Amino acid sequence: MLRNVLTALCTLAAGPALAGGISITVADGEGAEKGVIQIDLLEDVAPQHAERISSLAAAGEYDNVVFHRVIDGFMAQTGDVEFGEAGGNTRMAGRGGSDMPDLPAEFSDVPYDRGIVGMARAQSPNSANSQFFIMFDEGYFLNGQYTVVGRVTEGMDVVDAIKRGTGPNGAVVGAPDQMLSVTVTE
Repeated sequence: MLRNVLTALCTLAAGPALAGGISITVADGEGAEKGVIQIDLLEDVAPQHAERISSLAAAGEYDNVVFHRVIDGFMAQTGDVEFGEAGGNTRMAGRGGSDMPDLPAEFSDVPYDRGIVGMARAQSPNSANSQFFIMFDEGYFLNGQYTVVGRVTEGMDVVDAIKRGTGPNGAVVGAPDQMLSVTVTE
C-alpha cells in the first residue's frame, strides 16, 4: 500500500504524462453536436506544445471554447481559454491564452498539409500559449514559422463543416461553432 502511494506521489511530482492525442466534440452555436475530431498529438515533434494542449484538455479548459477565426480554404482557429468561452462576450477571442507561460517555438520539418494542427502565436515565434488551428488545406508558407503540434486522424468531415468566418481576418459573425468538450486520448 505504501509503495503504491509513493509511486503515485512520484508520478504527480513528475507532472502529467504526455497523451497520445485529444478528442474534440464540436457543436454549433446553439450547442447541437456536429461530430468528433480525433487529433494525434506529435510529442516527438513538439513535446512542450503537445503537453500544453494535453494539460489544458485534461483540466477542462478547452470545453465550450469557440472557433473564433475560420478562413475558408485555410484554417479554423480555437483555444482561447481566456476570452473564447461560448455564450460569453467573445469579441476579444483570439487575444488571450492560459495562465501558463508562453512556449518557445518547436519548429520542425513537418509540412502544413491538410489536417495538420499548428499552434497560434503573436508576432514573436516564442509566444504560443493555448490557441491552435486546424488546416483545411495545405499552407506551406507556414512551414518553419509556426509549431506543428498534431494531425487530425479522424473527423476531417467535421473540420470541413466548421462555420466559416466572414468578418475581418476570418472572424466568425454571429454564434460560432465551439469545442463542446475536449478529452485526452491514449
